Amino acid sequence: MLDLAPITRILRAKAGSQLLVAGTHYLPVFEELSRGALFLPELQERLHLKERPALVLFPALCAMGLIEHDAVGKLKLTETGKYLTAANATNLLGYVGLEKDDPGVIKMAEWLQHDGPENTQQGFSYVKDEGAPSPMDEAETARFFTMALAGRAKFLSPIVANKITKHPGLLLDVAGGTGYYTYEWLRANPTSQAIVLDRPEVLKVAAELFEEFCQDHPAEATSLKNRLTFMPGDMLTDRLPEADVLLAASLFHDWPVETCEKLAVKFAKSLKPGGFFWVHDAFLNDTLDGPIAVTDYSAMLFLGTKGRCYCRKEYRNWFTKAGLIPTTEEVPTLMDYGLIAAIKPE
Repeated sequence: MLDLAPITRILRAKAGSQLLVAGTHYLPVFEELSRGALFLPELQERLHLKERPALVLFPALCAMGLIEHDAVGKLKLTETGKYLTAANATNLLGYVGLEKDDPGVIKMAEWLQHDGPENTQQGFSYVKDEGAPSPMDEAETARFFTMALAGRAKFLSPIVANKITKHPGLLLDVAGGTGYYTYEWLRANPTSQAIVLDRPEVLKVAAELFEEFCQDHPAEATSLKNRLTFMPGDMLTDRLPEADVLLAASLFHDWPVETCEKLAVKFAKSLKPGGFFWVHDAFLNDTLDGPIAVTDYSAMLFLGTKGRCYCRKEYRNWFTKAGLIPTTEEVPTLMDYGLIAAIKPE
């Protein structure tokens, strides 16, 4: 099947390039490692980085082939990476430095150093700050962002719907956005019900997209409309309905670890015994050294959300802490995304 990953990889590569320049001209990653290998927390401490920026920057530089883990797990320079140190008489520091005054690079460096904007009033693009209204409650913002993601969801949703659990019960699509994953799942599960939960302004857009979806599938339109509910709500604060299958698609990567852990617990509580929890996202390697398509995406998310890309091991730890049993299956979809799951014990 055609994969649209080349498009998103090219788009996201810009953020990876900004990381490279920031890591040479604003944060002395390569100079520190030129003095000897360091464990990740040691390098993080020397660069005065918090955990999130460190886990955006270092996996990306590993994926670029500039640093790597040695036999005991320390980070060290690769032969290529040595050409980004002043000690090497032949180096490319000046060449990389041609981009150091680029506004995007300057922003990336600032956010790495402060784990977000230095001016905290600047906020985040599409994520709710504590004590502040969600940007997704603004009609124009909600429409713009939801429609921007619609093409990706429409392309991926038939694949995802056919790979997650088939079940005669209820699917809860949390922060479901466009709703496409749910619409396709209802087609694949013709006796099932589903709820798309999201902010009210987002659901207005989702309802319009659902009408178009029904027009594209006229024979199933009545059945689909009878089995779908749009539920306005806030997944962070509102009580969630009980479900047999819960889907979190491109959700966790918007949030810091503490929020992800809390959401995992909340989602687990909403599942019926024997229920399935599915996550669809782009995952880092458990060794935190790539793949580059995902480290670029993580860098892009870093500039617009409170989160980053996570590895499957991190998700499975959250599942386990929430009382769920992670499965070992890793299901690829397309566009560098995949699925992992956990089951709630009977």
